[in-house]
Amino acid sequence: MSDPAKTPKHIAVIDVGKTNAKLALVDGETLSEIAVVTRPNAVIRKAPYPHFDLDGHWAFFLENLAAFHSSHGVDAISITTHGAALVLVDDRGNLATPMLDYEHDGPDGCSEEYGALRPEFSLTGSPRLPGGLNAGAQLHWLFEQDPSLLDRTAHVITYPQYWAYRLTGELACDVTSLGCHTDLWNPWTGSPSGLVETLGLSDKLAPALPSSQVLGTLTPDVVQETGLRSRTPVVCGIHDSNASLVPYLQSKERRFSVVSTGTWVVVMAVNGAKVDLDPARDTLVNVNALGAPVPSARFMGGREYELIRNGSTAEPTAQDRQAVLQNGIMLLPAVEPNSGPFPGRVSGWSSAPETDGQRIYALSLYLALMTDSCLGLIGAQGPTLVEGSFARNLDFLDMLAVLRPEGAGAARSKTGTSIGAAMLVSASMVAPVEMHSKPETVRQLERYAENWRACL
Repeated sequence: MSDPAKTPKHIAVIDVGKTNAKLALVDGETLSEIAVVTRPNAVIRKAPYPHFDLDGHWAFFLENLAAFHSSHGVDAISITTHGAALVLVDDRGNLATPMLDYEHDGPDGCSEEYGALRPEFSLTGSPRLPGGLNAGAQLHWLFEQDPSLLDRTAHVITYPQYWAYRLTGELACDVTSLGCHTDLWNPWTGSPSGLVETLGLSDKLAPALPSSQVLGTLTPDVVQETGLRSRTPVVCGIHDSNASLVPYLQSKERRFSVVSTGTWVVVMAVNGAKVDLDPARDTLVNVNALGAPVPSARFMGGREYELIRNGSTAEPTAQDRQAVLQNGIMLLPAVEPNSGPFPGRVSGWSSAPETDGQRIYALSLYLALMTDSCLGLIGAQGPTLVEGSFARNLDFLDMLAVLRPEGAGAARSKTGTSIGAAMLVSASMVAPVEMHSKPETVRQLERYAENWRACL
């Protein structure tokens, strides 16, 4: 996405997921990670409501930017974060209020009132979601809780751009973060929805810029803290699931889908079949780095994996796999019933697994079946490309390769979001996916999938 002659040697990527905050150093030419450091993205459960540790993250980023620069050199900075996230800033550049955790159920208390304010799905591609998963619901609730907050708020910025602001002093939003089920954006017109004016934010919402636009260079304070050069460019930044899509936007493949996996599994279809999206099943329209609408669906697959795994480090044996397939040991949706393609369903086992290995194997098959359900809802066609933690789960890939007519592949990168964010700066292209061979158990997996669907 950048001028090849200007590809930086080393790109630092701030990458804040819902579970962890990371800083990665990426080689600008090979797009390989040189170093990655992480810290938990812990929620501070204190007044006035559950909120994120922005100051702790900032100290972590500065410390490790300095370390990366000392050991390797940092030539540019890119940023990617989870969605459903906004930061409110006052006229002195400080937080007008702590950054709300989107999983807090506070906004549900004024759900009916907010429902009367928000635009229809046809205008935003944004389904009505619980808690603060609609950023507009967060804003409405915050202003209701604190009547003075709207006046204190000088600027509303999306989360990647908060870190860009801390680095450069420049204010912005980016189109992918505004297009992430916020209710604040119309993905077809590429402009704010009517909710922005309804909430009184027309002159407060920072300008929406392309993700790859250079927002500015480092402030003197950041230069002093890190030792980086003052002219180091910082790009605007991008929503993390859309960062996973970036490596494929210039692909020769006309039709494909990307499965971005982490706490959330977000499935995005490019040039898929025309379908009517069902907002009741957690489908939505994302906006990619080029500003184009992308039909999407999602579920909290990473969270479900951790809940069912329950700390076990068991590796399924051949006997475990055979027992699950022969005996039809199935995990049924939905482990997290407030999101995904089967909302409101109560999860359970068709029959109890006898070993941890059986439980982990059936869990991997469940996650692949849920992913396939999401792909079907958005009309996905062509190969399916898996990014993130599930790209290293061979049992998950086995089932997905069987379910998808044109196959499934796994990204070679350990941190797909970081590579996608780095590509906002780098003009290098890589062959980031290795297609996964179908397993010998194709027929057994097909029958298992048929039985799982029949149970629904």
